[in-house]
Formats: sequence, structure tokens, C-alpha cells
Amino acid sequence: MDSVIAARNPKASLAILWAGLTCGVLDITAAIVVYGFFGLPPTRLLQGIAAGLLGARAFEGGLGATLLGLFCHFFIAFCAAAVYFAASRQFSFLINRAFLCGALYGIAVYFFMNRIVVPLSAARKYPFSLKMMLIGVAIHIFCVGLPIAIVTRRYSTSPRVAR
Repeated sequence: MDSVIAARNPKASLAILWAGLTCGVLDITAAIVVYGFFGLPPTRLLQGIAAGLLGARAFEGGLGATLLGLFCHFFIAFCAAAVYFAASRQFSFLINRAFLCGALYGIAVYFFMNRIVVPLSAARKYPFSLKMMLIGVAIHIFCVGLPIAIVTRRYSTSPRVAR
């Protein structure tokens, strides 16, 4: 879908690139800081992401599993950026109300990941924690949804979009 959009609008590739990169860097940085506060080293965090594909073997996979986790993290960030960008071509309010829609998109991405993606993955399932949910939602608002929406707005050239 994003390749069709990118063919029509060369700025689409830049929007998705910068939105995905910004989101990916901010989100993984926040996760490393938060989980580091709870004693989890970055390597284990990234192996935990790889565990979505590899299961418990990821924690024995060393650098390879760590890099796979980092790749998966950025793949998801770029997918989230591409989805928002594609939707913004159809719904101009995603651009016109970027801050509100970005915050809501961050919340939506959080629940999509935690209620659909993670349960379908091979990752270990953890018991519900309200504290961790609130931290996760806040991270997704400020490090996922808002950066994607703001970068998408920056690269939008649609004539129906008022700036």
C-alpha cells in the first residue's frame, strides 16, 4: 500500500522514513530507560522483542537475537508510520488535528500491540499490571503516535490539508 502512495508522492517515502525512524528511536530509548529502571538490561529487552518470533530461545541467542529484536522493533515502527500516512491520505483530519490524532493513534498502537500482536506471538505472556500499562500508554502517546503524526503532517502536500 505505501509503495503505491510513494509512487504518486515522492514525499511519502520521506514521511514514512522519518516518522518510522523517529518513532523507533524514541520508543526504544524510552523502553530502555523505563525497563532499565526496573533492572532489565537493553540486551534482554531486545531479545524479549525477538522472543515474539523465537520464543524463549531468543534469550540464548546472543547478539543475533538482540539484533533481530532491534530489527523487529524498527519494522513495527515503520509499519505504524506507513499505516498512519496511508490513512492520512484518506482522512485529512489526521493531518489537520495531528496532535489529538497522534495521541489517540499512540494509544491505539499500544492496545493493538498488547492485545493482538503480543498474544499471537511466541513471547512470554506477563500478568496484567496497571502501572506498566499506564507507562506503556504514555510512551506510545509521546514516542509513537505524536512523532508519527507530526512528521506525517510535515511532509503532507495534499491540497485539501490546511496548515
